[in-house]
Amino acid sequence: MTHRTLIRTASLLILSLSLAACVTSAPPVKAPVDNTTPAQRMAAVDAVAAGSDAKELAVQPLRDAEIEDLRMNAQAKRQANDLAGAAEALNQALLISEGDPSILQERAEIALLQGDWTRAETLARKAVELGSKTGPLCRRHWATIEQSRLARGEKENAVSAHAQLEGCTVPGIKRY
Repeated sequence: MTHRTLIRTASLLILSLSLAACVTSAPPVKAPVDNTTPAQRMAAVDAVAAGSDAKELAVQPLRDAEIEDLRMNAQAKRQANDLAGAAEALNQALLISEGDPSILQERAEIALLQGDWTRAETLARKAVELGSKTGPLCRRHWATIEQSRLARGEKENAVSAHAQLEGCTVPGIKRY
């Protein structure tokens, strides 16, 4: 190998290494981020439940006065944005009447507003098991489950929950 060939080879090697150092790798691809707020998720639940008409069958249970006071207290605290206080009032109501689907649903909605997706779904699922399978409350249960699953990135499971909403609407009895 001649001196000139050696210099050329060394120059090409240095040039190749210099160019290789300039190459940048592509930035890592980030998964899309869901920026839906808990309040927006709650608004979606409200919108689904409001989708009924006046002719729909809706069953409302009779309530104990103490439980009703706790529910009203929770509602006032929720409106004042005291979610912890609202949760506590509903927890007390559940100690008195643990199988009341509407109280379970109200507590699930507070969990949804607090961003506690797993608890929101757990409470709403329990309400589904114990409650009516029709009407606005049924739709609230399934909408809460759907929003909880969406928040956790479980899109296929959310679609399954959304499909249950259709079965919650049953027309009322026609009286002539």
